[in-house]
Amino acid sequence: MTIGTRLFTWAKGKLVGTDQQGNRYYIERTKLQGYRSPRRWVMYNGVAEASRVPPEWHAWLHYTVDEPLAPPTDKPWVKPHQPNLTGTADAYLPAGHDRRGGERQTATGDYEAWQP
Repeated sequence: MTIGTRLFTWAKGKLVGTDQQGNRYYIERTKLQGYRSPRRWVMYNGVAEASRVPPEWHAWLHYTVDEPLAPPTDKPWVKPHQPNLTGTADAYLPAGHDRRGGERQTATGDYEAWQP
């Protein structure tokens, strides 16, 4: 967050809600002339990383819905939102990746290379 964003939020923002990660979501108190809808924005709790915005808040930020959606918890297959972990120690590494030792299982023999 820059100092300009903080000042704009203090002067013109109205808190709409927060998510599980502590990110705060704001809407402009008064609509600016020339804009169809009041601006919406997020103040991140920690590093500003767009993939940390859960789907229900993403839909609200992009004017897909008028009110923030409730997180879906009634389905057994719904998992908690995770940010993009690429470039972190928790990133997915497939078998055979150099950072996992570079060893992978041998081919089973069902692959045939294409030959012209």
